[in-house]
Amino acid sequence: MRNFTIDGDAFRLDGEEFRVLSGALHYFRVLPEQWSHRLRMLRAMGLNTVETYVPWDLHEPRKGEFQRLEELAAFLDAAAAEGLLAIVRPGPYICAEWDNGGLPSWLTAELGLRVRTRDAEYLSHVERFFDEVVPLIAERQVTKGGNVIMVQVENEYGSYGSDALYLRHLTDDLIAHGIEVPLATSDGADDFFLTGGAVPGVLATVNFGSGPEAAFAKLREHRPDGPLMCMEFWCGWFDHWGHGHVTRDAADAADTLERILAAGASVNLYMAHGGTNFGTSAGANRVGELADGEYRATTTSYDYDAPIDERGAPTEKFWRFREVLSRYNSDIPDLPPLPETLPATRVPLTGSVGLRDALDQLAGPSVTAALPPSFEDLGLTHGLVLYQVEVPGPRRPYRLRVRGVHDRAHLYVDGEQAAVLERGGEEPVLEVAGPARLEVLVESMGRTNYGPALGERKGLMAPIMHDRQYLHGVTARPVPLRELPALPYGEGLSAAVPALFRGELEVERPADGFLALPGWGKGYVWVNGFLLGRYWDRGPQRTLYVPWPLLRAGANEIVILELDRAGEPALEIRPTAELG
Repeated sequence: MRNFTIDGDAFRLDGEEFRVLSGALHYFRVLPEQWSHRLRMLRAMGLNTVETYVPWDLHEPRKGEFQRLEELAAFLDAAAAEGLLAIVRPGPYICAEWDNGGLPSWLTAELGLRVRTRDAEYLSHVERFFDEVVPLIAERQVTKGGNVIMVQVENEYGSYGSDALYLRHLTDDLIAHGIEVPLATSDGADDFFLTGGAVPGVLATVNFGSGPEAAFAKLREHRPDGPLMCMEFWCGWFDHWGHGHVTRDAADAADTLERILAAGASVNLYMAHGGTNFGTSAGANRVGELADGEYRATTTSYDYDAPIDERGAPTEKFWRFREVLSRYNSDIPDLPPLPETLPATRVPLTGSVGLRDALDQLAGPSVTAALPPSFEDLGLTHGLVLYQVEVPGPRRPYRLRVRGVHDRAHLYVDGEQAAVLERGGEEPVLEVAGPARLEVLVESMGRTNYGPALGERKGLMAPIMHDRQYLHGVTARPVPLRELPALPYGEGLSAAVPALFRGELEVERPADGFLALPGWGKGYVWVNGFLLGRYWDRGPQRTLYVPWPLLRAGANEIVILELDRAGEPALEIRPTAELG
């Protein structure tokens, strides 16, 4: 068996001084068939360790129902097979630009601000999660013949709270579950963060994108002893819908990496390879000093301007990092071959069905209540909810008020679209006479993953009003967007949006591609039943990555759910990404 320890200001692996050269690669943002290639790319960049979060919501989407735990175990085993050590960050909160920071929506709906505290009910849920997840990590520690060298306690807790008893409880619980390699915390390099998030006796690390000298000096003020480590060196950044694509100069990032290593520190590149926010997993952020301002949803792509791009190709940043890391690691193999890409192809769309005509196949049972139930009340994590309510009559036109939309909605009056409503947008001036039938089709985007707005609900957060009068007796029908059932498509594209459209992509053999929808508005794409994620003409992302394992030789079904506007009667497969 091996051991990994802290000895004064150094890490030691099997007694020898060791520098951790790590890169973040999340198993849940990369298909399992692609793990080996991406892990080999990390080694070829000069890294000796891989780091991953563990998203609670992925593994316990409904209370007490665990799934996909084998993926965490398999990923750590795959990393070991490629000669990489591992750092695991099981949360329970992870941020990661992931929906709700990885906390299940049922949990935050039930407990609100009691999460991430010493609250006994919250900790009982954490205990159940740890019971399932932590033993998988513990049995893969280097002390047990595996490759895990470090486990993180919570995540950037100093950016959120000051409950030292909570952090101590998590620390003790990890140890009780068999963690014997070093534990660590990670926080911003400031008094505020370090005094809120550090745990006595546990290695403190710092997160930053620049200024390593000042960051490590601040860490030394709080921890005079122990190894220096940047747990998150932000070498790129993520994108929000409706805002510009963020990049970082490769030379500048490489210079900062060089300075981190010249200081004698260990490092974890965040991200080494970003991957993709498949399905509805992307989170959201709130702007402002208190992270409670304008809402901004994160894109489907999590390319992150990382040194290894979304499909696993090396970038200029990769080559510059490899040059720096080669001075600190002599064991750097050649790059693995890059998977092929599909040729540019135009795929005709041949069938369609209106969303209303497909509700019996797509939607869950209707619920009627006095006020609009939230997604969480309906047991829905993400997707659509069709709310219906009647305006009494006869009465003359009065102002209709639809407020508290989380996050986007199409309003219909007697079957005709009257407005599109957006969270934070202006409320339309709309007068409606009674009697009338109102329908509000609400779409959720990502839940805020950072700051005090954590744990928000989705749906209509306020009752619909006709002038000063609440409209009671609301029927809600949830539409989960998961794997698609068989749908009653008609030939041609005559279905009016919102509608689903289908086509077939013929391929000789599976290869990577990028899917574009010129002229289309906003919606979702499935490939052979797998939900790739959201698209939106607002940008900056203009293509969706289609990984080769989703395809098969011959015909491949592609389905589009368009909410706003149908474009050209075809989609495009392109060999390169367009991220903005």
